Amino acid sequence: MKFDAKTALLVVDVQNDFADPSGNLYVQGGDQAIDFINDQIAAAVNGGARVAYSQDWHPESTPHFQKDGGIWPVHCVADTEGANFHPALDIVEGALFIKKGVGGEDGYSAFHLRDPVTAEKSATGLADRLQGIESVVVVGLALDYCVKETALDAARLYATTLMADGTRPVNLEPGDAARAVAEMVSAGVSVT
Repeated sequence: MKFDAKTALLVVDVQNDFADPSGNLYVQGGDQAIDFINDQIAAAVNGGARVAYSQDWHPESTPHFQKDGGIWPVHCVADTEGANFHPALDIVEGALFIKKGVGGEDGYSAFHLRDPVTAEKSATGLADRLQGIESVVVVGLALDYCVKETALDAARLYATTLMADGTRPVNLEPGDAARAVAEMVSAGVSVT
């Protein structure tokens, strides 16, 4: 991948609850993607690209969680160890940081939030902070949810590439990963 000043690397939700085998919503193999992700972070920095990290950052109760009527176990609660970035992930100085789901929204995409009751969308501000960017590269967790939604939103604004070695799926339902990749490709995302 060629990184330059008109490129941004989006590192999606590489947090303890997703990337650590003891996390509340461990993504199988998520920890194994971190070395590849770190290689892309280094390449992005060396090429002069922007690096942006997203984090799920939920309140203790949200319609997003099973206990409150949603589909997910409690995960990435604000200011908990589970919400912290995985300790093996390289965090670079000067990067952009986006916290998602802070107000209880479904924060799948790094670009927008969705009210879990009304489905109303609002921007996270990431696009505003990527002024001058023409292409984005997406890595992180999980392929079939937050990575997919981030890549789909990115493809509406930028030339977008998903680096498959830098992500892993949840596969809540069998075939979710394949369907997610097909949806991204049909939206114009390049998958490498």
